[in-house]
Amino acid sequence: MTKPNPLTNTISGNRGLQLEEPLIFEMDVPGRSGVDLPDVPKHKERLGGVKRKGAVGLPGLAESQVVRHYTKLSQKNYAIDMSVYPLGSCTMKHNPRINEKIARLPGIADLHPMQPVSTVQGALEVIDTLAHWLKTLTGMPAVAMSPAAGAHGELCGMLTIRAAQLAKGDARKRILVPESAHGTNPATAASIGYEVDPVPADERGRVDLAAFKAKLGPDVAGTMITNPNTCGLFENDIIDIADAIHGVGGYFYCDGANFNAIVGRVRPGDLGVDAMHINLHKTFSTPHGGGGPGSGPVVLSAALAPYAPLPYVTHGPNGFDLVEHDDGPDGSKGAFGRLKGFHGQMGMFTRALSYILSHGADGLRQVSGDAVLNANYLQASLKGDLTAAFPGTCMHEALFNDDFLEGTGVTTLDFAKAMIDEGYHPMTMYFPLVVHGALLMEPTETESKIGLDRYIEVVQGLARRAKAGEADYFHGAPYHTPRRRLDETLAARQPILRWKPEEAKKAAE
Repeated sequence: MTKPNPLTNTISGNRGLQLEEPLIFEMDVPGRSGVDLPDVPKHKERLGGVKRKGAVGLPGLAESQVVRHYTKLSQKNYAIDMSVYPLGSCTMKHNPRINEKIARLPGIADLHPMQPVSTVQGALEVIDTLAHWLKTLTGMPAVAMSPAAGAHGELCGMLTIRAAQLAKGDARKRILVPESAHGTNPATAASIGYEVDPVPADERGRVDLAAFKAKLGPDVAGTMITNPNTCGLFENDIIDIADAIHGVGGYFYCDGANFNAIVGRVRPGDLGVDAMHINLHKTFSTPHGGGGPGSGPVVLSAALAPYAPLPYVTHGPNGFDLVEHDDGPDGSKGAFGRLKGFHGQMGMFTRALSYILSHGADGLRQVSGDAVLNANYLQASLKGDLTAAFPGTCMHEALFNDDFLEGTGVTTLDFAKAMIDEGYHPMTMYFPLVVHGALLMEPTETESKIGLDRYIEVVQGLARRAKAGEADYFHGAPYHTPRRRLDETLAARQPILRWKPEEAKKAAE
């Protein structure tokens, strides 16, 4: 007879406050409802031949069941409000509650995008004020506020570049994209018909300047460079790169997702950047993840400003106005039209402006300084147990490779699973691709030294356990999660996306 394991086996399946919870469909009681609805008055049927013949298939539950179900699910999530969120290249920073209070104020939270312009003067002023800050912080003369996310901002910037070139009758097709750029950069360029030409990184983890210059030619439309890049390093040849691309008549698109590392200290416009998107969630603390709502304004150089998308805010004789139709600089109708139905994400604009005004110029400068300080503190503290991917200091994130695991029988994925048992979301694993077995950590400026020291202690402890020959422990991790290690490959290739009664048990495993 197998002896019960007090660490895993309980009668209920619960483990203290870690409560077992079935799928919501498994709790279905036909006819049960959490609300009382009045009887539908008799009326003539108008459904024709599309009348429903069977049950809808939604679970019947009481109100208390619904509340408890989603509360239990929320307690199984890891969140920035719980502890350090060390994902690299994501900037999972604290969202100050003052931002949420401002976004919920009457007159802001209840705005409707179809209201007359005369009734939304305050909202347009918020957009205009935020635009002023973004232009000032980046040293750029214009900004397109409507893009709904970072990747949408990339699309905006690249369409603006294409519009400017087409206006000159110069339909170039090649875009140079470094291997150290964000993965969305080549995807965006390819999606609008550009040919992506990769540029290798040098031994320092930065763009190989000689290789970059060797690829230049009259068919190069521009380049897309992430700076600081995905290795957590500042591209210190950035001005030479800008001069080189401008020298062949191309444009310089900078992925500004990592602006959090340089805000208040470096103005991309001074570096020769023509277009750059800004992730408001990364740099200015609006909510991150979950599919939105996002916001990715794009700052533009004087050369590209005339080709910005519609709509945009102007100062008119009667206050602020929203320009919905405009002739382009050559008399044509605009650059490439609209990016979305309305003018950006008002809730994100409000939160970002709240963050900016509460910090001020000096506070934003401290944000980038503290972000870089925290990342270098991680790197300096961990490089004795882990192996740094590149020599020297880093910017906003610390990057390690898996050399420290060589000969231990422990993989990078094993290490990540053990992190979960320790109560931490794993750092970004296997990215960027230019580093084998990458472990990318970004603590952001919002973490205290005490919190970082606890995190460092865990990472050091796991590294030492791996080197001490405890591979079996890592192979079985995680042990204390609601579900043990999943078959991630099978889940990706054969996902169960719709519940069916006969699949209930399989879906729950």
